[in-house]
Amino acid sequence: MTDFLPITKIPRTGLPAHALVVGDPDRASAVAELLDGAALIGQNREYRTFAGTWRGVPVVVSSHGVGGAGAVCQFAELAEAGVHTFVRFGTAGALRADIADGDLVVAEAAVRDDGVTQQLIHPEFPAYATPEAVLALAGAAAAHGLRAHRGVVWTRAAFSPMVLRLPVADYVAARVIAIEMELSTLLVFAALRGLRAGGVLVIDGNAAVDNDNPTGYNPHRQVVTDAVAAGSRAALDALVELT
Repeated sequence: MTDFLPITKIPRTGLPAHALVVGDPDRASAVAELLDGAALIGQNREYRTFAGTWRGVPVVVSSHGVGGAGAVCQFAELAEAGVHTFVRFGTAGALRADIADGDLVVAEAAVRDDGVTQQLIHPEFPAYATPEAVLALAGAAAAHGLRAHRGVVWTRAAFSPMVLRLPVADYVAARVIAIEMELSTLLVFAALRGLRAGGVLVIDGNAAVDNDNPTGYNPHRQVVTDAVAAGSRAALDALVELT
């Protein structure tokens, strides 16, 4: 036995109870710069993990990469090391015309098209956010003056279509408001473990029509960068309210 966990290389015990999880390791580093006393406590593959404090509350910030299969490995190791409250802070494509680039989406639940939770629990089991997390995230967005929308998001394993077409039109018709790649995995994992979880996402484009050329996708625009910076603080505020 080593004193760190095998996939994320974080300490086996003693982590703060609250974690902000993000996809991009560089985003984890940027959020960590906002914390007091931030220190790198684990790094391996796509997983980069920091501990520090926000408004006096100890927190973890950790990256999980792209997709649910890798992300659930991070969630499991964070939980083993002491985390019981998770907020995912990421980006998403809007599925409604009135949701603009730079807006926030607070997830109330997620469509389980993630490619991994179907191997953890029957498909009828819902992916739902902890109600207190939804309220805290919506309240924090409002307090920061950020435009936010609440609703169901679609977590999809495939980034773009190939031979098979993906049911975008069906979920648009069902009033699903955004699409991303990891949140339903977190919500199901947390529910099965008796943990708390929620998610807030920055909109970086409109995905109401599936894009056959994903190389044309451009999230690296100032409106998205500014919203990520502001949303980071709102997400941290909401996280530490969930005591």
